[in-house]
Amino acid sequence: MKLTKEEKAILDGQEGETKAKIMQTVVEFGELFGATELVPVTTSGHLVTSFGIGLLKPVYRIMDEIIDAGLKTPYPFTVDPRPIDYENVKCGLLNKLIFSKVMYSQQKHYEEQLSKIGLKNKNAFTCTCYLNEVGNTPKYGDVLSWAESSAVVFANSVLGARCNRNSGMLDIFGAILGKVPKFGLLTDEGRKANWVIEIKTSHLPEAQILGSAIGMKVMEDVPYVVGLDKFLGNELTDDVISYLKDFGAATASNGAVGLYHIENLTPEAKNFGKKLLNKDVKTYVIDDAELERVYKSYPVMWKDKNAKPTLCFIGCPHLSYNQLVSWTNKIEQALKETKKRKIAVRTIMTTAPDVKEKFSKTEEYKKLIAFGVKISSICPLMYTNNPIAGSKPIITNSNKLRTYSKSRYYKDEDILKIICGVKYGKQSF
Repeated sequence: MKLTKEEKAILDGQEGETKAKIMQTVVEFGELFGATELVPVTTSGHLVTSFGIGLLKPVYRIMDEIIDAGLKTPYPFTVDPRPIDYENVKCGLLNKLIFSKVMYSQQKHYEEQLSKIGLKNKNAFTCTCYLNEVGNTPKYGDVLSWAESSAVVFANSVLGARCNRNSGMLDIFGAILGKVPKFGLLTDEGRKANWVIEIKTSHLPEAQILGSAIGMKVMEDVPYVVGLDKFLGNELTDDVISYLKDFGAATASNGAVGLYHIENLTPEAKNFGKKLLNKDVKTYVIDDAELERVYKSYPVMWKDKNAKPTLCFIGCPHLSYNQLVSWTNKIEQALKETKKRKIAVRTIMTTAPDVKEKFSKTEEYKKLIAFGVKISSICPLMYTNNPIAGSKPIITNSNKLRTYSKSRYYKDEDILKIICGVKYGKQSF
């Protein structure tokens, strides 16, 4: 890798041993992927490691070394959601003991470490850092040092920023160094599409299922989606952004997509059109039958497949303000139709702390709480990622949560029926 004089000086230890080790790690990582140079990071970082798992002792040791060396990020960073919220996501005593004493025993300590190296503020814990309310919103062409699959794919695709799918700690190193290796999605060539996805459905596809289908087909390749704009239009409205947030999260978790283009809608597709296609692109046609095939392929991992759900998570990734309002209106209407006042299944909606703060000042918030819904800013995956919570019959409309846990996936309309106590299939939940 060709380094500048300044970069060589850091590597040689002229700015301290710790910074030299960070530089060495970033350089070697880049060389593994054929990077020939480093490029400047131009905006705030986002870190995936938000959870104080007791087993991550090397992380805490490295963090202490960074703190002792007096290193901080040039820009304040955001981080993924916290794993626990005992007030809004109650759990049994045994589960609480597992969370506080075993799984996340270092949570307080780790958050203190994050604060010392540049954490934005106490509300900076969300996987949707790019939402306006949170404010970590990169501009077109910005170079990022982020990790978190759903945030990276959104920044690349919807905002036109540039970021590779990094792992935990590499996000911190790049943010502190202010440099990342130039390869993959940071290059013009790496942002070209290998697949054309033709949407031939009769209506707007469920974002989570469409993203799942594409992710499982293209894996880490870049898809260029044709035909979705006839349903979404050609402007990035709040509703479209919410749709693409969930769509992208499914492509990234059910596959490994770090960037997608949607013809006539996403910024690079608008700017360059089919010039973004590689020569030997493959084609994948998605119609109603294909979406239904994908949906029916999801395994049900509950021990008792006919069990009544005891918990529902909506919001992985975190819900936008618009989605909170929309869900409130849908639940209100469904409860009126069933002549009920409260939901029938314990339901947690998750959103960024800043979005929750904004939503809490509305009439919709009062209604949603009155319906029995809880609003939290935790990570549902981190909550379900243990044998006790994971063994319970949990339902979700998130393909990401379905993929990483034993939670059972349902479409939005079916989730609504279940949580509102509407007769569903052969069962009445």
